[in-house]
Amino acid sequence: MGYKCCRLHRFQITALALRLHYKEVSTQTSIDAVAAAPSRGGAGAATRVLGAISFCHFLNDMMQSVIPAVYPILKTAYRLDFGQIGLITLTSQLTASLLQPLVGLYTDRRPTPYSLSVGMAATLVGLILLAMAPTFGMILVAVALVGMGSSVFHPESSRVARMASGGRHGLAQSIFQVGGNAGSAVGPLLAAFIVLPQGQRSIAWFSAAALVAIIILTRVGHWYKARRSSAPKARPAAHEAHTGLSSRKVAFIIAILIALIFSKFFYLASLSSYYTFFLISKFHVPVRTAQIYLFLFLGAVAIGTIVGGPVGDRIGRKYVIWWSILGVLPFTVVLPYVSLFWTGFLSVIIGLVLASAFSAILVYAQDLVPGKVGTVSGLFFGLAFGMGGVGAAMLGGLADRTSIDFVYRVCSFLPVIGLLAAFLPNLEQGKAS
Repeated sequence: MGYKCCRLHRFQITALALRLHYKEVSTQTSIDAVAAAPSRGGAGAATRVLGAISFCHFLNDMMQSVIPAVYPILKTAYRLDFGQIGLITLTSQLTASLLQPLVGLYTDRRPTPYSLSVGMAATLVGLILLAMAPTFGMILVAVALVGMGSSVFHPESSRVARMASGGRHGLAQSIFQVGGNAGSAVGPLLAAFIVLPQGQRSIAWFSAAALVAIIILTRVGHWYKARRSSAPKARPAAHEAHTGLSSRKVAFIIAILIALIFSKFFYLASLSSYYTFFLISKFHVPVRTAQIYLFLFLGAVAIGTIVGGPVGDRIGRKYVIWWSILGVLPFTVVLPYVSLFWTGFLSVIIGLVLASAFSAILVYAQDLVPGKVGTVSGLFFGLAFGMGGVGAAMLGGLADRTSIDFVYRVCSFLPVIGLLAAFLPNLEQGKAS
């Protein structure tokens, strides 16, 4: 009798446990189903936001690229030398580079969803002023306003791209970056067929693009604000909480990344600012032909950008950084000595390979210093603009003292700095190996 009671008791306990387990599984399944439904809808919204922010990056960088594209017009109209041309680039890029880290640091502490549209308004004003600038000094003020707009746009839009990435940070940054590079490529082409025939005042037409971007970015700001208000305030996930590296090691790695940024953007400054002058001086091509060659180079940069992020997600960002910077060395060394056809061909190869580095460097740095997306993005975008501006000014002065040909021969060895990528550790799921 006691044995039967014991068996019955065990049976009741087992049945109760099964019911509790079934209830727990059912409850958890319901929770997962409820969570998955908005997640799928949210994923669709995030994809649209990523597309919108990439398109606005296209418009932003298209407007910015109009500035170097009209250098030949400004040089003739205001009787500028190469040093003054470099000073225009320096003003635009330094305004952006000095402010971007500060903007990123501020928005890490106090995110400002609608700052994107405010920054774009500064770009709009700068373009209108550039179209009507009566003096060289007013040109500098105009490009400074465009630089200020960029300083606000890049850190916050990079944060939005990461928020909308769904965990595929490299791919999201590449999509974001390719918008900017495509805009940089289209800008000179539009300048060749709109600004060159119509004159400096036609630059004001590009302010319509800024107005479109303001409208889109306001809607992105709505999404950003709603996303922040609905998201729980939680600590970073375990795989983002640390990298297993000491502060000194992190500082050393950041220094290497800065050196690589220097190599990449100093060389890009020689191409984006002086490529048209190089072609006109060496091959005696007309301005429009030189602008088309610049478009081909910048188009290659846009295509190369989309490759770096997803490839870095798959094989590791260190290898993309290593290959993209050091890999262009054979082509840059040969470029100053070849014919017009091969100059165009090699510049396309250089653009394709070199462009894949920045997305990889940026996401690598964001993974290295988690929780500081705005600060890191501002720092590296700022360095990119700053290095480009300083490079343009220095190379312009060097060109005045020597020649454009000499500038390209000197810059051809900059990718050697890519050897420093050998000292970068592999970061796998936030941990160094």
